Amino acid sequence: MRRCGARRVSEERNDPELQLVAAARAGDRDAFAKLLEIHYDRIHGLAWQLTGTRADADDIAQDVCCALVEKIHAFRGDAKFSTWLCAITFNACRDFRRKRRSFWSFSEKLTDLAGLSKAPDGRDMYDAIWVQSAISRLKPALRDTAVLVAGQQLSHAEAAEVLGIAEATVSWRMHEVRRLISAAAGSD
Repeated sequence: MRRCGARRVSEERNDPELQLVAAARAGDRDAFAKLLEIHYDRIHGLAWQLTGTRADADDIAQDVCCALVEKIHAFRGDAKFSTWLCAITFNACRDFRRKRRSFWSFSEKLTDLAGLSKAPDGRDMYDAIWVQSAISRLKPALRDTAVLVAGQQLSHAEAAEVLGIAEATVSWRMHEVRRLISAAAGSD
């Protein structure tokens, strides 16, 4: 066990990101700000891919950044920091979808009734069409796996860690995604 701790200290010395994480965990605000600067685009991009809208991604990214203040102390270094951060973002998106499902129809009717809904911008419309045509027909488990592997370019092992499943399951899901998308492309 002692050797593992020594290896982790050695890795921290050689990895500038792990040095930032250690400093942020120790309360260094500048190190924390630098970590957010490095990873914000990835947090936001993953949230956008999972939700399909910039506005939702903005909200989720902000929530993740705020939550990270408390959660960074839980980072043990068992995975890469970026993988750990993807897991936090993925879970925030999953929580967001759960909350949204319960309030979706009520809030949609209310905003339409009050005339408060605004048209999406051109980029959101393009992304919505892409999401609907490419992955909306996939089961949620396949869609989430595809977003992590193809969209976030996580390895199968990293995606398995985020999803809490076996790496072989990720490989099977990606095979299914390719098969289903190919079949859909062939029928169009």
